[in-house]
Amino acid sequence: MGKKSDLSEFDRGLVVGARRAGLSVSAVANLLGYSRTTVSRVFREWSEKRVVSSARQSCGRKCLVDDRGQRRLDRLIQGDREATVAELTARYNDGQQKTISERTTRRTLKRLGYSKTPLGAPPNPPSDPGQSAETTASSGSTQPEPTPRTDAPKVDHKRKDKGWQV
Repeated sequence: MGKKSDLSEFDRGLVVGARRAGLSVSAVANLLGYSRTTVSRVFREWSEKRVVSSARQSCGRKCLVDDRGQRRLDRLIQGDREATVAELTARYNDGQQKTISERTTRRTLKRLGYSKTPLGAPPNPPSDPGQSAETTASSGSTQPEPTPRTDAPKVDHKRKDKGWQV
C-alpha cells in the first residue's frame, strides 16, 4: 500500500474545525474521506502544539546556495563569462563562511539555466554540402572533414569549461 500525500493546511483546518464543532473522529473521517488515524493524529497535533501545518516541508538537506547565493553566482558569471567552474567556485568561496564544492557550483549553475556550450556554436559542425560521398570514400575516412565556418564564433578548445551561456 503506497503512502498518500500530506494534507494541506486547509484540510488540516477542516479536520480541526469539525472536531472542535463536536463531531466524533469517525464522523469527521466519513465526512472528509480520511482515515480515523489521520483525523485523530491531526487533531492531537493541533491540541498539543496549536499548529495545523505539516513539518514535512522542513525536512531534508538544506540548500548550500540560497537565493542570495544564486544571485551572487549569477553576478560572478556576468562579470567573467570565460571563467571555469574552479575559478567561479574559488571566487564564490572567497569571504564566505560556508564554502561550496565545484560539484555544488555545477549543480547550481545547471539549476540557474547555464550551460557550457558557447552561444551560437553548433553541437556538431555541419559537413560541407559540396563534398560528395565518393570524395569521402576515396579519402579513407568515414567522417567528412569539417569546414571552418566564418559566421560561427571562435571557440577555444583548450579550456574545458569555457564560456557560460544562458
